Amino acid sequence: MSVKLVTDSTADILRQTQKELDITVIPLSIHFPDESFIDGQVPTDYFYEKLAESPVIPTSSQPSRGEIQAIFEDLVIRRHDIVAVFLSSKISGTYETALAAKESVLRQYEGAKIAIIDSLNTAMAVGYPVMEAAREAREGKSFSDVYSIAQSLVERMRLYFIPATFEYMHKGGRIGGAAALIGSLLDIKPVLYFAEGITSVAKKVRTMRRAIRHMLRLLDADSRAYGLKAVIVQHIDNLVQARTLARLIKERYGLVAPIVPVGPIVGLHGGPGTIAIVYCLEK
Repeated sequence: MSVKLVTDSTADILRQTQKELDITVIPLSIHFPDESFIDGQVPTDYFYEKLAESPVIPTSSQPSRGEIQAIFEDLVIRRHDIVAVFLSSKISGTYETALAAKESVLRQYEGAKIAIIDSLNTAMAVGYPVMEAAREAREGKSFSDVYSIAQSLVERMRLYFIPATFEYMHKGGRIGGAAALIGSLLDIKPVLYFAEGITSVAKKVRTMRRAIRHMLRLLDADSRAYGLKAVIVQHIDNLVQARTLARLIKERYGLVAPIVPVGPIVGLHGGPGTIAIVYCLEK
């Protein structure tokens, strides 16, 4: 019996990595007025081109209880234990739906082991803990060990991001604690982060350059206080700036910061031009 990691498509784990680490990714869905598709079904470039042309912000929907339950059942039948990490319960019902699916499976299959973690985060702040826990599982770690590793990593993740525009977050209804910025959106570039599962404001500045500088100061402060285990740069149709940011991180900390595009579900709320850093603290 081995431990398998399960997550949702907002974790932004590349398809090749999913296969290499045998991670099960449950997709959310995206709905434009004229087209709907499952996250991961279409190329990212296609999605962002369509997003730029769309007169309205598309909506997203979570997987059903039945879909999650079927995946849990399949893994349990194949004699696997399950550690699942999902995006913040404060911005999606996926976590709560997974809890309900878990209870149904445990009632049907005596001895099944399923642990579900609310990341209170999104994007690679979910994906990185899942990937690292999957590596530990592949090395033969026990169910309780893999769960503890995943939980510890989730608690040490930080995500800061700077949207190029507030239009998408506002219309998409994912503005969270940043709602106080409405009314001055044209005058500022906010540095945002996740606090207790929702979007909050770390700093308000006037230009993207100053916003990135402040984001790097936050990273530097955490590096000095806690140490850095890993840093990842994410972006939404902003590869040039992502490469510059990754180079600065390599020069300053000696860490190679992989560049990972933000997927459609998170991307439809952040909007094109968004730049982000995701990092894991050593302690």
